[in-house]
Amino acid sequence: AKAVLLNQYFAQSYKGRLIVRFDDTNPTKENCEFEEAILEDLALLGVKGDVMSRTSDYFGDCERFAEQMIRTGQAYCDNTPQERMREERGAGIDSACREQSVDENLRIWQEMLKGSDEGLAYCLRAKIGMQHNNKALRDPVIYRCQLTPHHRTGTRYKAYPTYDFACPIVDSLEGVTHALRTNEYHDRNDQYYWIIEALGLRRPQIWDYSRLNFVYTLLSKRKLQWFVSKGLVSGWDDPRFPTIRGIRRRGLTVEALREYILMQ
Repeated sequence: AKAVLLNQYFAQSYKGRLIVRFDDTNPTKENCEFEEAILEDLALLGVKGDVMSRTSDYFGDCERFAEQMIRTGQAYCDNTPQERMREERGAGIDSACREQSVDENLRIWQEMLKGSDEGLAYCLRAKIGMQHNNKALRDPVIYRCQLTPHHRTGTRYKAYPTYDFACPIVDSLEGVTHALRTNEYHDRNDQYYWIIEALGLRRPQIWDYSRLNFVYTLLSKRKLQWFVSKGLVSGWDDPRFPTIRGIRRRGLTVEALREYILMQ
């Protein structure tokens, strides 16, 4: 609610456009039901976007830009086991795959796109710097294979961009001037700008704002889902839930919520 109301406030104040985008980059965590629920919640808040889009509309562009980075030596395919990759990133140790030739990386990339047995063992990493003080810049993963069908694109794609790779690309292509992000993303801002620079894209401006946390209140969607699936609550609109429909059902008005957010 804070993100939505702040975005709406700035879009209206500066006569801009509000883009409602679904970042559906992970097919294992997306479905149509969630999208419909979000649109219903926006309507409850009196928010209507000027534009509605989905990151999946740009999967083709993301693939093209990922291949561009491979060809310019700014990305490489890596089959290091996940646990070891985490240890190497923490210790600042270069991956054994880091100096593979461009041709070999392009060959493996094609296997990733096909979702072959060989391709499934790899991910694509940006080649930034494994000794960087900001660990978000230590060769982050930008593409990974996933054979779960996507709720919109089906089985057309076998490899998907990470949120951190797709976000700056789509922001730039959609004409975003200001991207509002809560400050737990702050360490990843440098990665956002690195991708923009590496691809020669128009540069949006990130505007950090504080994340809102509550004491003794469960905000994790994953944890709240447990209560819903176990039938311990009446649904996502249970008045004990800290969801938009829950607090509306409890009696909080949209006007009070908006005033509370903007007061900060």
